Amino acid sequence: MLSAPRLTPGDRVAVLSPSFAAPAVAPDLHAQAMHRLEDLTGLIPIEYPTTRELGASPQARAADVNAAFADPSIRAILATIGGDDQLLVVPHLDPALPVADPKPFVGYSDNTNILNWLWGLGVRGYYGGSTAVHLGPGPFVDDIHLRSLRALLLTGGVLDITEPGESEDVGRRWHDPRALLEFGDRVPTEPWAWAGPASRVEGVTWGGCLEVIDGLAFADRLPRATDLEGVVLLLETSEERPSAGWVARWLRGLGERGILAAAAAVVVARPPVSDFEYHPSPAEAAALRAAQRDAVIDVVTHYNPDAVICVGPPFGHTRPQWILPYGGTMIVDGAARTITAAY
Repeated sequence: MLSAPRLTPGDRVAVLSPSFAAPAVAPDLHAQAMHRLEDLTGLIPIEYPTTRELGASPQARAADVNAAFADPSIRAILATIGGDDQLLVVPHLDPALPVADPKPFVGYSDNTNILNWLWGLGVRGYYGGSTAVHLGPGPFVDDIHLRSLRALLLTGGVLDITEPGESEDVGRRWHDPRALLEFGDRVPTEPWAWAGPASRVEGVTWGGCLEVIDGLAFADRLPRATDLEGVVLLLETSEERPSAGWVARWLRGLGERGILAAAAAVVVARPPVSDFEYHPSPAEAAALRAAQRDAVIDVVTHYNPDAVICVGPPFGHTRPQWILPYGGTMIVDGAARTITAAY
């Protein structure tokens, strides 16, 4: 995979909204995120015309992505948040630009579309990161998020992917003044679930949000199974809280395409099971997560009994959140029950 040189303080980074323009809705949170980004990394955030434009066309959003890749002074691209229509943006992207000047693209959720597109071009990205969710809100940036952000942008190296011991599905509502000062309601986490052989596997990562992978499959934009031999498959679900039944059906689709059989390991994130309106009891929340865990282990094992499976690491739609390599290398050790990622 192609990757860019490390950034140094003073470098410029693009802050874009290739999906939903969250800064238009939460300008104070966005301002706090930009200050924190500069203070904590020494990098200079640069916004583009659609960064704060609600309802911008796919063509306009794609033009900003193209412009960021084309500008040699821009050394990384950070998405403000996900959304639901980036599938329409990708056809307007210029594939020659990231190949000519690879630079880290950082995002998750709907940004699976652009990350998958870059993966097909042989350009490494990073799954995770949202200025509107992980940099702007709350009293400070979570340690695991900041460590992975600094590693992918500035320092490189190999990090142990660890469990912070607490998690929130959603923070405060953006219009609530407390959103600038408080985390959401955090709960203790449970140990990760492991299945498959007690072996150590190392592979290049691919995957993303299952709801987005579903759309990519309909659009015939997924990699061929033969191109995914030996990958570490990263999967997660969104704040839409799909049922365990839906997760099982999506995984069966990946199984029938040969993608599950191609993977050396399958790592599935801790899923959100609550939102602003739905507040399950601790027992109900545990049952929802257990149902998804069991569905993952059952379906993956059916298609690939040799895959090392881990369910529960904090990436994707959760906070605290690790940003993980996409097209980079991860080691999943089923014997030691550890995960490491190379930045």
